Amino acid sequence: MRTNATNNTIKRKMLRNSVAISLAALLSACASTSVSTENTALKSALSAQDDAAQARYGARNPEQTLDFFKIKPGMTVIEALPGGGWYSKILLPYLGKDGKLVGVDYAQAMWSNFSFMTPDRIEAKKTWVATWTADAQSWRSDDSASVSAFQFDEMPESMRGKADAALFIRALHNLSRFEEKDGYLTRALKETYAALKPGGIVGVVQHQAREDRPDAWANGSNGYLKKSFIVAKMQDAGFEFVGETNINENSLDQAVEGDIVWRLPPSLNGARDDADKKAAMMAIGESHRMTLKFRKPS
Repeated sequence: MRTNATNNTIKRKMLRNSVAISLAALLSACASTSVSTENTALKSALSAQDDAAQARYGARNPEQTLDFFKIKPGMTVIEALPGGGWYSKILLPYLGKDGKLVGVDYAQAMWSNFSFMTPDRIEAKKTWVATWTADAQSWRSDDSASVSAFQFDEMPESMRGKADAALFIRALHNLSRFEEKDGYLTRALKETYAALKPGGIVGVVQHQAREDRPDAWANGSNGYLKKSFIVAKMQDAGFEFVGETNINENSLDQAVEGDIVWRLPPSLNGARDDADKKAAMMAIGESHRMTLKFRKPS
């Protein structure tokens, strides 16, 4: 037979358990709300893009890619080679008014290595920071991230230790291509390391060459790099390899020596006027891409 003391002890235990369960449920609800809000923000940014941009989602997988890199609202994010802003236009509203997007272009001296760059185009690159920033401002709303920019080899001292993440989305192959000429890749990664906070993330999406392909062909000049090469260069720069995902892989792209990545859509280099070749390239689809995550040690 239970005494009053025993009953009181049982009641106190039941009360403690009830409070613990309620607290756990509250914490779980708060966590779920936070994740839901962030996902909603990204989905909203993605749905706001024009039809041409959204047509590429199946090949570029921006939602899954940014989620894998743990890009969140309020972050300061470096985007290497932002170009016309395909990813920038997603990042600006997603990072939100407390976030910052920093565009980074190749070093000014590197542009003379490209055969398609005329003297006038090289000269115009000297004003890229101002020009790109002005373009990016036009993509913003009052609730978007602020924008700034610099060129590799000219990172402002004010950027040191300020970035939460850096994204190299199909931006490493040319840095690698001209690495032997003047160490462009090594210097770019050194600046990236300096710009990141301790624990900062580097996200890489890059056209991937099979490991059994010739190194000379997979040096970036054809658009492709080997995973082993990128991991080694990132580790040489001081970064830790965190992991990878297969979300941007395409096993149909089995590029061999002599192939260039731009033979595939959307470029279709050398196939636009050949119906059969174009059909073959369209059947392959966009390139096979590795998606790798690295971290600056804390």
